[in-house]
Amino acid sequence: MTSETTRDACLRSFLALLAERPFARIALGDVAERCGVSLAEMRASYASSQDLLAAFFRSTDRHVLSEGGPDAEDFAGEGPKERLFEVLMRRLDALEPHKEAVRSLRRSARRDPLLALHLLRLSETSQRWMVASAGLDCTGLAGSIRAKGLAVLFARVLDVWLEDEDPGLARTMATLDQELERGAKLLGMLDDVAYLAIPWRKRRASAATGQDRPAGEAAPAAGEPAA
Repeated sequence: MTSETTRDACLRSFLALLAERPFARIALGDVAERCGVSLAEMRASYASSQDLLAAFFRSTDRHVLSEGGPDAEDFAGEGPKERLFEVLMRRLDALEPHKEAVRSLRRSARRDPLLALHLLRLSETSQRWMVASAGLDCTGLAGSIRAKGLAVLFARVLDVWLEDEDPGLARTMATLDQELERGAKLLGMLDDVAYLAIPWRKRRASAATGQDRPAGEAAPAAGEPAA
């Protein structure tokens, strides 16, 4: 078994266990046993259960990103909201085979604040990639705020998705559309929020030189959601 195959097999075993029991009850030895490898072999790929969680997020990211970015034909003529909608639906499609694992993880996070915080951080990192995939700016303070906002938005959509039994995911898509519409109105001002977060003296210096925005920061496109 190659190193890469071992990594993949360990992750699959971890997700299978997560679908069966809470995160807190999954030991590294359990994953190695389910996978059929020694702890020494597993240690070469993962240092902790948190590493396995991070690998799950990265694997999902790669799946979504492999479907194409802002230059893909699917995005031709689409606005920022529509592109984000498509990207996040792709993410749900990628999570579909692991729905029970996601459900278990959500339950565990509600009982464990530290796990919830860790998952939020992982989600923020992932959502930066989703923002980039939708062709939106994911850099700097504005990009960070967009990723944080999208992580919270996606968590709300996940709750609906987990209970949506319709193969067409009508409720999920309606919720995502509503959340993005609300986010477009609220988060559309994020570039201004990021500007206001700059220390007062720097803002005043910029104003004095006639620069209304920090160097290198472009004005947001009209109607562009910053989530």
